[in-house]
Amino acid sequence: MNVLKQLLILLLLMLGAAGCGAGEKGGVMERPEVSPSQAPVKAALPEAEEPSETCNAIVEWVDFLMINGIKYQYNYEGSEKVSDDQLGEKVGEVTYMLNDHACTDYVEKDGNAAFLPIGTEIYAIKGYKSEFRVVAFNKVYEVMDNPKAATLGQLLDIEGKVDKVGLESAEDGSPIGDFSAEASAQFIQELLPLQHVGFKQVYEKTKHESGIFLRVYLLDGSSFRLVYYPEGNGFHTGAFGTDSLKKLIMEQRAQIKAAAGL
Repeated sequence: MNVLKQLLILLLLMLGAAGCGAGEKGGVMERPEVSPSQAPVKAALPEAEEPSETCNAIVEWVDFLMINGIKYQYNYEGSEKVSDDQLGEKVGEVTYMLNDHACTDYVEKDGNAAFLPIGTEIYAIKGYKSEFRVVAFNKVYEVMDNPKAATLGQLLDIEGKVDKVGLESAEDGSPIGDFSAEASAQFIQELLPLQHVGFKQVYEKTKHESGIFLRVYLLDGSSFRLVYYPEGNGFHTGAFGTDSLKKLIMEQRAQIKAAAGL
C-alpha cells in the first residue's frame, strides 16, 4: 500500500508540473492561444500597405486623395455637397487610408486618401474634367498637383466657366472686393496659358514671402482660392506670372483695398 501511495503521489506531482509548464517558457508566461472567433477585428488593408512598425508621431493630414497620378484636396470652402445626379463616371476607389495607419515618411501613391475609408468610390463630376475635380462621399476634391499638366489651363478646367475674380483677406480669408468684369476676364485670359512648373519651383522663390489671396468664382456657384506671391511673381498652383499679369493683380488689389477703406 505504501508503494502504491508513493506512486500515486509521484504521478500527481508529474501531472501538476506538466500543467504549469504548458503556460510558461523560460520562466515567462506565454500568451494564451486565441481562436479566430475571439480575435479582435482589424480593418482589412492591402498587405503591402501594412505599416512595418508603430508610428509614434502625431500626423496632421490634409484631406486629400490620389488617383491616376493626380493629387486632389478637398475644396471645403468653395463647394457644396454634390448630389448623386451630378456624378459622372467612376474613376477609381480608395485602397488605403493614411490616417491612423501611415507615418510621416510615407510616400503617397494611387488609391491613397487621408481620411476616406478603403473602398470609397471616386467619381468624375459633370461639367468638369476629372483631372481638375473629382467627387468622393459627395465632396468635391480639386487638383493639387498633376505632373502631366503643361499649363495652368490643363491643370484648371475653368475656361469659359469663370464668373469673376475676387480679393480676400490674407488674415482670415474673408472677401474684400471683386475685380472689375474686364479685369476678371483679362486675368483668366493671361492665367491659363502660363507654364505649369509645379509647386516646388514656385516655393523655392516664394517661401519667405506673404501671399495675396485671390478667389476664382465659377458660374456653377463654386469657387477656389489662388495664392499669389508678388515678389516672386508666382502662384501656389505651380506657375510664374507675366509682368502684365502682375501689374493687373496689383492695380486691382490697390483699387479694391482703397474702396474698402483699407
